[in-house]
Amino acid sequence: GEATSAATSKLIHGGLRYLKNFEYGLVRESLTERRVWENIAPNFVYPLPFMIPTYSNFKNNKAILFIGMVLYDILSFDKAFTWDKSKKLPLHRTISAKKTRSIENCIPDNKLTGSSIYFDCQNINPERLTLGVLNSALVFGAKAANYAKVKSFINENKSVKGVNVVDLLSGKEHSFTADLTINCTGPWTDIVLKSAYSENISENHIRRSEGIHIITEKLCHSHAITFMTKDGRHVMIMPWRNHSIIGTTDKMYNGSPDDYKVSKESIQSLLDEINENYGFEKLKYSDVQFAYGGLRPLVDDQTKESYESSRKYEIFDNAKEGLDGLLTVEGGKYTTSRKLASQVLKKVSKKLKRDIGFSVTNKKYLVDSDIKSMESFIYQLVLRYPQFSQATINYIGRNYGLQCHTIFRLALYDKPLAMVLNDDGEILAEVVYVIKKEMAYTLSDIFFRRTGIGTLGYPGDETFNLVVK
Repeated sequence: GEATSAATSKLIHGGLRYLKNFEYGLVRESLTERRVWENIAPNFVYPLPFMIPTYSNFKNNKAILFIGMVLYDILSFDKAFTWDKSKKLPLHRTISAKKTRSIENCIPDNKLTGSSIYFDCQNINPERLTLGVLNSALVFGAKAANYAKVKSFINENKSVKGVNVVDLLSGKEHSFTADLTINCTGPWTDIVLKSAYSENISENHIRRSEGIHIITEKLCHSHAITFMTKDGRHVMIMPWRNHSIIGTTDKMYNGSPDDYKVSKESIQSLLDEINENYGFEKLKYSDVQFAYGGLRPLVDDQTKESYESSRKYEIFDNAKEGLDGLLTVEGGKYTTSRKLASQVLKKVSKKLKRDIGFSVTNKKYLVDSDIKSMESFIYQLVLRYPQFSQATINYIGRNYGLQCHTIFRLALYDKPLAMVLNDDGEILAEVVYVIKKEMAYTLSDIFFRRTGIGTLGYPGDETFNLVVK
C-alpha cells in the first residue's frame, strides 16, 4: 500500500469514461467488483454521488452523456444485490441547471444546461483496505514480510526457484523457495523481470503514467464533481474527510520508479488546469494542504496518450520466453485487483496441476469487516462508548472495523491515549495500536500508511511530537 495502491483517487468505480473506448467488458467487470468490495469491505467502501455538469457544447453535451449514463446503468444491472441494503446504489438522474447550482454552487454556470448524477463508491482509506486484504490472507495461511526487498532470483536450469531478499531494517538476507514465483510489482514489473533473465530477452513492456492529487479545504459539498478539460481529460473534485481531493493527472513518466516524487511543477500544472477550466477563484500553491502521487502500470497497448490507455490487466507465463517458474502480472486497477488475484490463482492451479477449488474471496468479509449494517454498527458504538465524540466513533469505527474495540479500550485504560489529534477525531491510541499490531516500524508507516494523521498535511508540532514520543 505504499506506492500505487496508496496514490489512487480513493475510488472503487466502474470506469464510466472507459465506455468511450468501447471497453464494455472492463466496465462490466469493474462494476461487478465494485459491488463485491461494497459487500466484503463495508467499513471502507461507501456510495458516493457524482455530478457531471453539462454545457451547450459537444464535449459536455446532455444527450451524449445521457446515452452513456443509460449504458452504465444497464451494465450495473445487479448493483442492488448488496449485503447491506442501505448501500444499494440508485439509477442515474438528470437535473436542470437551476437544480444543479442549488446543490453544488461551486460549479461554473457559463452556458450550464444541467447535470447528470450517478453513483460510484469511495474507498475512504486505500492503505488500510490493502492492509485488510493482507490480514485476511494471513488468516487463511499466507505469510507476509514487511520491508523485505527482492535482491535477486534463485535461478536453476532456466527456471525460477524463489527469491533472495534483504530485510531493509536489519540488513539481514534471507532466501525463499517456491514452486512458482509471481511478479506483481506494479510500476517495477519490467525492472524486476530484467533481474530474472540472464539476457535481456523479455518482451513484457509496461508504460508508467503519473497521477497526482492535491488536497485543499472543502470546495464543494457532498458530490464528486467531474469536469472535462480542454484536452478531453476528466478531472474530479471529490469530498473526503471534510476536505476536497482534486485529481487526477495522467502524464507519461519515463524515469525510474525509484526516483519518482511529486514535483512542484506537477502540482502547479494541476492548479493551472483547475483555474483555467472550472471558474473557481484562483487556487494558489499555498492552498494545497497535501499532495500525493503515484505511477500507474499500464499494459503497453501502443496508444499515444496514457489517458487513452486501457486499464486492462494481463497474466503472462514467462515459460513462453524460456524462463519457467515465473508468472508476471501487468496492468489493472485497484477496483479489479481482487478479480485479478483470483485469475492468477486459476493460472497457478492449472500450471502446477493442483486443485485449489473455487475462489471464495467474493463471498467472505475481510477480516475485522464482518459488519452486517454500518449504520447499526456505528449507532451501537455511540451507545457503548459515550466517552468519545461522534467524530472519533465514526473515524475509528470505519477505519478499523471490529478492531475499533481494541483501540477504544486502550484509550479508556490509559487516559492520555484518548487525546484527540485532529478534526477527524483520530486519537493517540491508534498510534500504540498500529505499532503493536500492524508492523508499523517507521514514522512514515504511522503517519501515512496506518493512520490518517499525516494525510491531510502537516499535523502541527504538538501532534507530531506526541506521536514521536
